[in-house]
Amino acid sequence: MRPRSARNDVRTGAVEVGDFTFEITSAGPPEGPPAVLLHGCPETPACWLELTGYLTAAGLRVIAPAQRGYSPGARPVGVEHYAMHHLVGDVVGLFDALGLDSVHLVGHDWGAAVAWAVAATHPDRIRTLTAVSVPHPTAFSRARREDDDQRDRSRYIDLFRDGDRAESLLLADDGRRLRAVFGDVDPVRVEAHLRALTEPGALTAALSWYRAMTRESNSLPAVRVPTTFVWSTGDAAIGRAGAQMCGEYVEAPYRFVELDGVSHWIPEVAAPALAEAVLARVEGNER
Repeated sequence: MRPRSARNDVRTGAVEVGDFTFEITSAGPPEGPPAVLLHGCPETPACWLELTGYLTAAGLRVIAPAQRGYSPGARPVGVEHYAMHHLVGDVVGLFDALGLDSVHLVGHDWGAAVAWAVAATHPDRIRTLTAVSVPHPTAFSRARREDDDQRDRSRYIDLFRDGDRAESLLLADDGRRLRAVFGDVDPVRVEAHLRALTEPGALTAALSWYRAMTRESNSLPAVRVPTTFVWSTGDAAIGRAGAQMCGEYVEAPYRFVELDGVSHWIPEVAAPALAEAVLARVEGNER
């Protein structure tokens, strides 16, 4: 049965984690099982608006932070501040600040990479994991090394890691290339993302996630929490090789959901199908 959606009564707020202030959006019953949603690059928590309606209709309490570099109060200068262990620490610190012992964790794109890392290193804090588009980092790293198709799809990473060219190219002509990255996403939603990314230092901070990538950040142990991985055949960035390897790095109940013909931006262009996958995983765990 397809999930139903509720009216979105989204609340905005801020949470202090260490020296930083993270902006968050939240919705749903305060007593509901918590679901934390981690956005990707170059997105903002606005990417989750439609999915949130489905999750809150199912009784979940949804929390979506603007992650490091995307929140103005959590935008340190310097690539070293965007290493994976800092990103993981932010998420776990958010759990602590909100009094969440354990959560259902959902991540898309870079948010999926962080979610994999949180689940691998803090399994006691994760009830279920739903990773969207980006496979387990070790599977993705293997695919980039071993698969010609994935190497071709990943060429954009070289540009994003180039601090001399990336920002100027992406922001030229009123952000024409940056807008093009989003493909079939609703232009109204794209403009919301661009408003945040054109704040002083925001795009450099977002690209610092790529510039901080190391062999260690792409090599994680297996995940040992119930996991669903959602991938789409129309994804221009992530090929089949890494998607199919993903299950080798989950030592727990695992489901691979393949969406036919959908672009990389699953939360925004295929929210009903994603909601079905998330809720199947969550409800199986909550029974």
